[in-house]
Amino acid sequence: MLPLPIRFAGLILALSPLFIHRSWRYAQLLLVGAILTPGRRTVTSVLRIIGRAEERRFANVHRILNRAAWCPRSGSRILLGLLVDAFAQRVPVVL
Repeated sequence: MLPLPIRFAGLILALSPLFIHRSWRYAQLLLVGAILTPGRRTVTSVLRIIGRAEERRFANVHRILNRAAWCPRSGSRILLGLLVDAFAQRVPVVL
């Protein structure tokens, strides 16, 4: 995989606790492809944009979305934390 800018790598790594080691490789590919894909984001268009249009194990990549066991509540907690970090104003506390 190509090295990502630190900003993107940090966001993607924040989601790593949601996946087991085997599925994390495929999840990384899908996340990077979703960031890079313009327009409609299907698994096929994501694989095409990252240069894996001829992926032999397409079903393995697709299973990340429909069969992988991960906790939506944990995912939403991580995303909320990322959003708060990104959009919260950094105001010093005055006592």
